[in-house]
Amino acid sequence: MLRIVLPVIFTLVGSAALAEPVHGIAMHGAPALPADFKHLPYVNPDVKKGGKINYGVVGTFDSLNPFILKSMRTTARGMWDPEYGNLVFETLMLRSRDEPFTLYGLLAQSVEWDEDRSYIQFNLNPAAKWSDGQPVTPDDVIFTFNLLKEKGRVPFNTRLNAVAKMEKVGDHSVRFTFNDKADREFPLILAGSTPILPKHAIDPETFDRSSLTPPVGSGPYKIKSLKPGESITFERDPNYWGKDVPAKVGLDNYDQITVQYFLQDTTLFESFKKGDIDIYPDGSPGHWASAYNFPAATSGNVVKDTFEPKLPSGMFGFVFNTRRPVFNNAKLREGLSLIFDFEWANKNLFSNAYIRTQSFWQNSDLSSFGVPADERELKLLGPIKDRIDPAILNGTYKLPVTDGSGRDRNVLRQAAALLKEAGYTIKNGKMSDANGRPLAFEIMTQNTDQEKLAVSYQRSLQLLGIAATIRTVDDSQYQSRTNSFDYDVIVKSYTSSLSPGIEQLGRWSSAAKDREGTDNFAGVADPGVDTLIQHILMARSAEDFTAAVRSHDRMLLSGHYVLPLYHVDQQWVARSKRIGHPETVPLYGYQLPAWWDQSVQ
Repeated sequence: MLRIVLPVIFTLVGSAALAEPVHGIAMHGAPALPADFKHLPYVNPDVKKGGKINYGVVGTFDSLNPFILKSMRTTARGMWDPEYGNLVFETLMLRSRDEPFTLYGLLAQSVEWDEDRSYIQFNLNPAAKWSDGQPVTPDDVIFTFNLLKEKGRVPFNTRLNAVAKMEKVGDHSVRFTFNDKADREFPLILAGSTPILPKHAIDPETFDRSSLTPPVGSGPYKIKSLKPGESITFERDPNYWGKDVPAKVGLDNYDQITVQYFLQDTTLFESFKKGDIDIYPDGSPGHWASAYNFPAATSGNVVKDTFEPKLPSGMFGFVFNTRRPVFNNAKLREGLSLIFDFEWANKNLFSNAYIRTQSFWQNSDLSSFGVPADERELKLLGPIKDRIDPAILNGTYKLPVTDGSGRDRNVLRQAAALLKEAGYTIKNGKMSDANGRPLAFEIMTQNTDQEKLAVSYQRSLQLLGIAATIRTVDDSQYQSRTNSFDYDVIVKSYTSSLSPGIEQLGRWSSAAKDREGTDNFAGVADPGVDTLIQHILMARSAEDFTAAVRSHDRMLLSGHYVLPLYHVDQQWVARSKRIGHPETVPLYGYQLPAWWDQSVQ
């Protein structure tokens, strides 16, 4: 049972506000589930555990340590992977996928914090144990944060930057007191996004070296076997301490989980068709519509499921690397964005399956698309509003709709006018600057689907005398070049949640511009963007938070760092009929850790 007192009661001792322990914390408002909740709303609490699942991923691995820079792109999935359920390592609290940003007790059975969030205290569950039977202690928590600060990768190595003091409190508690670098989201990041590691089972001297030695974790699974670069098999820990924790009931339902690695998605799909892989998330409308005519699908042994989450669209598009001098002009980036003919591509490549993306948070209240900035938002923006396109500010901006011919003269004329403002005109059939230098750049792609998009874009660019070359590289080269920002234009997807926060720093802040391995692919370094991200992080009310995200959305759209492409409002997953899932679809869509093997009797 959780030690809980509700509602939160604050008492003043000197100048500090002290709170009684609570079972859950939310970014805004209160947790939706009561203190005595039995399980998360999107699981089947009565599921019969057992059986197995075989996942497939594109990639490889050479390390079982996902927390160091050397292995950040080649770590075995499942070691630290919320999609599969953090099989080996766990966090202090577990995030509910049916609320925007709420965490419930896991390693920490309860927490204490004050209204200003100047500190947070995690009260560990006395039952929490490592897979070798040793208890999880406050010393483990303190050891973890210190170790990751010294030898961890981004973002784990920066977690203590906002901590003024980390101290053990009694036998089972750890308190973090924050400095002025902390924002209101930071306590939740500590709680739900930081792994806790066993002090007694780790040698700090060798921690930053890639290793294939099975680690000691606190999670529901241990490593059974592995083939380096090919597959890894996890088996249920029969002594897992947390199986009855309310936030874990109905999850972790297989006795064995295998993750297989493939060099290409086409090879992965062939393995799925043969029954070697049990789950295939499908992101291609054309593929989803036409590729399931193989025997297992026509016989009913493969089932196609469509899920409808209540998520923002996110942003998928061509990203301009503003570190390159050619892309340091927003008018040029806007002109280049207009040249892509979405209507032609949607019709000829995707059978009109996609919706044009107009905002980073489209389909949610956080989006600025079609919404004029209100007084609250204008106040947050302050003088920054003068840098935002008036049409984006008043909610009337919309990407132009072409005639679908691939050469819409009206839209191309608009693009040419913007390029002229940026200092480019057509000379001798080539778009050139005032010094006669042609406008040319390379689009780096990762697979055939991206290459098709790039070819479509290249064709339209040629109509205005712009020379775009396309280079498709293998996964390892792609990761290496994106980590070091060695590209002109790439195709990227930015997921969007209903509770954006600290990840925006890694994507768009000045501090992340030159830090290898961050997600600031566009190279944004703008004090205005930095300010708006801080507004998101410091918002207290839901109204202020919505206004802050919308203003950030407007600023990013006005910067034209990304050429918006498209999205769908559904999630598509094909599965073996042997695998079952709950009927309830949570806010964030289907959750693989809640699925199970239906053949178990």
